[in-house]
Amino acid sequence: MKQDLSMIREGPPSERFIEQMKSFKHSINLLIPAFLVLASVLNAAKAPNFVLVYMDDLGWAETSVEMIQGREDTRSDFNRTPNVERLAREGMVLSSCYSPSALCAPSRNSLLHGMTPSRLRYTVLSAVEAKKQYLGQITIPQALKKANSNYQTAHFGKWHNESIKPTEAGYDVTDGPNGNGPGDFDDDGKTHLPEDDPKRIFSLTEKSINFMKEQVAAEKPFYLQLSHYANHIWHDSLKGTREKYKKLPKGKKYEKKDGMPDEEIPIAMYNHGWIINYAAMLDDVDRAFGTLLDAIDELGIEEETYVIFTSDNGGGFRGNAPLKAGKGSLYEGGIRMPSFVRGPEVKGGSYCKVPIVQWDFLQTFYDLAGGTDPLPRDLDGGSLRDVFQKGNKGRVKRNTKELIFHFPWHTGVAESVIRSGNYKLRKDLDSLNTELFDISKDLSEENDLAADMPDLVRKLDKKRAKYLKEVNAETVTLTRRNYVELLEGGWIENGRNRLAKLKAELVTDPSNKQKAFQVGVSQNHVDFQDKQLERSKRLIQMHEDRGTANQN
Repeated sequence: MKQDLSMIREGPPSERFIEQMKSFKHSINLLIPAFLVLASVLNAAKAPNFVLVYMDDLGWAETSVEMIQGREDTRSDFNRTPNVERLAREGMVLSSCYSPSALCAPSRNSLLHGMTPSRLRYTVLSAVEAKKQYLGQITIPQALKKANSNYQTAHFGKWHNESIKPTEAGYDVTDGPNGNGPGDFDDDGKTHLPEDDPKRIFSLTEKSINFMKEQVAAEKPFYLQLSHYANHIWHDSLKGTREKYKKLPKGKKYEKKDGMPDEEIPIAMYNHGWIINYAAMLDDVDRAFGTLLDAIDELGIEEETYVIFTSDNGGGFRGNAPLKAGKGSLYEGGIRMPSFVRGPEVKGGSYCKVPIVQWDFLQTFYDLAGGTDPLPRDLDGGSLRDVFQKGNKGRVKRNTKELIFHFPWHTGVAESVIRSGNYKLRKDLDSLNTELFDISKDLSEENDLAADMPDLVRKLDKKRAKYLKEVNAETVTLTRRNYVELLEGGWIENGRNRLAKLKAELVTDPSNKQKAFQVGVSQNHVDFQDKQLERSKRLIQMHEDRGTANQN
C-alpha cells in the first residue's frame, strides 16, 4: 500500500484512477442531500416537547412536597398531592422560582413574552396602558416556531391577558381568551359547571391529552400550556374528594368550623373559606395531573418531554407560612411559586435553589428547542438550560441581570422590589420606606437589614429606579389615575345598577340563599369601589404635592 501511494504521489495518475475519483465524487454529491434530509428528520425527531401546567393562586407550601429539602414547614400537612410528589421524584424541585407579579394578568403576559411586566407596561390587573400600545417582541409559540417550524402549540384554560389574544400570540389550538368566568360557569356564562367537572379540571386535562396524542401521531414536536382555573375562587371540588378529606388527620390550618355538616356550610364559606373544599380541589387537580403524566408515559415521549408545574402568583389558604404575605404582595409569599420540572438531563429527586423567574421560560424553551438565531434584545430573561442540567451549579445569563418586580397596585400596597444575589430590597411607593432582607438566611423576611446596610440599600434602589426609568414603567400615580377614570367612567354606576337589580330579584324570592349571597357580594363590591375612589384621589394628590407623581 505504501508503495502504491508513493507511485500516486510521484507519478501522473492513471486514467482508471481518475475515473474512480470522478465516480466517487459523483456518489458523494448524490449522498449529501440525502444526509441533509436525514439530519433534518433526526433533528425534528429529537426536538423536545414542552408541557407547562400553570396553576392559579397556589401557595408555595401548599403541595405535599417539601419546597426546601428537610424542612417540613415548607409543605402542607393536610393537602395531598401524590402526583406532584411523583414529578418531584422524577425531576427537580425549583425552590426559588418566582412569578413575574403578585397578580395573575401581569404574570401571564410576562411569561408569554419573556419580558418583565414593567417593560410591557402591564403591572396591575388593569391593562389600560398595555392596550394603548402592544410592547411585546415575540411570544413563546412564535419563538418555538422560529427555532423549529414543525412545532405545534396549544393553550387551554385561563388566559386573562388583555394585551393579546391566544391566536394573535401564535397558538395553533386554543379554547379562547378566557377570564375567570369559565372556571365557574358553562359556556353560556350562567349555568354552573357540572358536578363531575369542577373548575373544568378534568375536561381541560382531556383536551390537553387529545392534543398531545394528535401531535405524536403526526410526529410533530409541541408546546402545551394547561392553565387551570383552580385554585382561584370560587372553590369547587368533587363530593367524593371532599369526603376523603373529612376523614384525614386535621392539619394546623384546620378550624372548628371546617367540621360543620355540609348543609350548614354557608355559600361564602364553601366558595372561599372551607379548607375541606380547598384541599379537595387541589387533590382533584393533582389526580388530573397524574392522568396527564400517565398519558405522556403511555405515548412514549417521556424521555423527550419537559414537564413544568408552577403557579401564576402566590396564594396561601389561611396564610402562607413560612413565607410572608401572599397574593397581591411582593413579599416572598406573593411571588415565590411551588415549581417543579421533569425532562431530558434533569436529575430526578434533585433540588435547586438558584433564583429563577417565569420570564426566563421563553428563552429557555427556545434554547432547548434548538434555536440559535438571536432573539429580540428587549427580552429580560435568560435560558435555564444550565440550571436544569446542573442544578445549584447552574447559572442563568439574563439580559437584565437583577430580578426586578414592580407592582404599583392602585387598590392595595404599591411596592417595588429588586433581588440581587441573596439580597432583596423592597420599597413602598407611597411611604417611600425601604426594607432589605437576606433571603438566603431570612426566608420569612423578618429581619430588616436596611438600617445596618445603608450603602447597599442606596445601590440597589438606584439600580431598581434606573431600570424602571429605562423601560418607562408605570408609576402608581398613573395606575391610580387610570383607575379613577374607569370608576367614574362607568364602573361605579354599573356596580350600583347590578346591586339594585339583585336586590329587586331577592325581594321576589327572599328564601333564595344563592341570590342573597350575590347581593352581599355585590354590596361589598360597591362599598369597596366607593372607598377606593376616595383613597385613590387622596393619594394622587399626595404624590403631586410631594413631587413624586412621575417617579418610581
